Amino acid sequence: MLPWLEKHTPFPSLDQAMRDPNGLLAAGGELSPERLLHAYQQGIFPWYNPGEPILWWSPDPRMVLYPEHFKVSRSLAKTLRKKRYEVRFDTAFTQVMQSCAAPRAGHSGTWISSDMIAAYTHLHKLGYAHSVEVWDGDTLVGGLYGVALGRMYYGESMFSVVADGSKIALAHLSKQLARWQFGMIDCQMHTTHLASLGAELIPRDKFVSGLKELVNCAPVTHWHFDPDLYP
Repeated sequence: MLPWLEKHTPFPSLDQAMRDPNGLLAAGGELSPERLLHAYQQGIFPWYNPGEPILWWSPDPRMVLYPEHFKVSRSLAKTLRKKRYEVRFDTAFTQVMQSCAAPRAGHSGTWISSDMIAAYTHLHKLGYAHSVEVWDGDTLVGGLYGVALGRMYYGESMFSVVADGSKIALAHLSKQLARWQFGMIDCQMHTTHLASLGAELIPRDKFVSGLKELVNCAPVTHWHFDPDLYP
């Protein structure tokens, strides 16, 4: 039976997570900053459809991207050299989440509900959640958002309305995080798209072991891209 979380119920041990569906650990609880931060510190994240109870996951294996392993294809490298777009941190966090939640071709809905947007915007205001934005003038054309604890970044979702918009965001994030000595970018679940960019599956035990060290590192307090990131 799936454990049900009340307001102060701790998460169950990760070894209690289901194998099918992979990683489903518990239901219930709330999206308070305290609950979310405790979840991420342990390698757990929320993922559920609007109208459902909150579902908490910790899949095994886990999809991660080591920042220095991000793959820049020839076409993406050409796009980065052109510098057509401006890339920023944290100037439109809620707008990025809303863009990630917007309907996409071939998908009928989104898991990024208004409650999720409110919860992560609260984390952003507290300094834990960060967005990467790709701008064409005053128009937001791509981006991503996630949560940072210590030197660990937990990616949540990406979007793009121009070719390579989300890849440009992830390329800049990966390179900047590598400079800041972040150890991993959590990608949660396997996708062929993420694998093509350098992400890989690792055992959950290895992921959690690395997590314990990284979340206790000194956090970055000023989120700005280095001007020479892609000269």
